[in-house]
Amino acid sequence: MSHVKIWVHAVWCTKNHDRVLSKDVRQQLFQHIRENAKEKQIYIDFINGNVDHIHCLLALNADMTIAKVMQLIKGETAYWANKNSLLKPKLEWADEYFVPMAIGISESMLNKVRV
Repeated sequence: MSHVKIWVHAVWCTKNHDRVLSKDVRQQLFQHIRENAKEKQIYIDFINGNVDHIHCLLALNADMTIAKVMQLIKGETAYWANKNSLLKPKLEWADEYFVPMAIGISESMLNKVRV
């Protein structure tokens, strides 16, 4: 899979910062996000999070925008989680553009972002 070297640290939160992402739920979401991203040729280097947010380090595919990547990851993940009744109530992500936020990362900062 080819990708351009534009590193992005993307962060998105649950709606209203609801603390619904238990460790078990996060692990299932992370696995699904990786599989879904791979199918869509989105390269995810690292993924982590907490009870109310997820963040991942990714490299943009040559024909993808940050907005499109976030739509593909967030939208599909919520759909999958809700279809499979992963948690109650249903999983919803925040809508605001600032949350999710995405910033470019230089090569020298990659290891600091991978924590």
